[in-house]
Amino acid sequence: MQDVIYVLEVNPRASRTVPFVSKATGVQLAKVAARCMVGDTLAVQGITEEPKLPYFCVKEAVFPFVKFPGVDTILGPEMKSTGEVMGVGKTFGEAYIKAEIGAGERLPHPPAAGEPIGKVFLTVRNHHKPQAVQIARDLAAMGYPLIATRGTAAAITQAGIACETVNKVTEGRPHVVDMIKNGEIALVINTVEERRNAIADSRAIRTSALANRVPTITTIFGAEAAVEGMKSMNQLGVISVQEMHAQLA
Repeated sequence: MQDVIYVLEVNPRASRTVPFVSKATGVQLAKVAARCMVGDTLAVQGITEEPKLPYFCVKEAVFPFVKFPGVDTILGPEMKSTGEVMGVGKTFGEAYIKAEIGAGERLPHPPAAGEPIGKVFLTVRNHHKPQAVQIARDLAAMGYPLIATRGTAAAITQAGIACETVNKVTEGRPHVVDMIKNGEIALVINTVEERRNAIADSRAIRTSALANRVPTITTIFGAEAAVEGMKSMNQLGVISVQEMHAQLA
């Protein structure tokens, strides 16, 4: 019938986000929503303003890539996560690194004096290079040696930051995959152009990193967050949910 709307499915997808927000804010959102549906307004329930949190909460997706050797870890519109975890901290960096640890991702720890350290490998899209320079500067300040493909290395060295150059796989050996297999790389930051050939060319980097348990970041914003988290690794504290919510009173 014309001008009649038929509802085929109602799927609020609240199974992950609502528990996270409820735990972060101390507000039982499912209960609040149920009471709204029976006529109680938000004002009646005392929900009149957004909670002000004196801490940071980060929700991180859990990806089962390690169970599927050879899979490409680059992210896209497909649903690839199998769960989520939550990290809480006094700073964003602390909350982020806790979330990464909870998700099973082991980012490299800032080295102590005299401790052997792996290199951080960077290869990024052209329009990500200004952000990559700042990321490289922060990593170098933490003591990490840097290595990058030709274009990324040029941008980093032009900013006055020491960075080695390594071949892409298509440029011949020795290349970055050899270094990953030899255990020389501690972290991979790889953002690629959204072209099929560019994604295919860098696939070997990501699959080799996965096979050798080298953490891999495929977005520039993820790389920025990871650097903030790595800065906070030596200042991690423990707080219970009850202590969190007591701070909101």
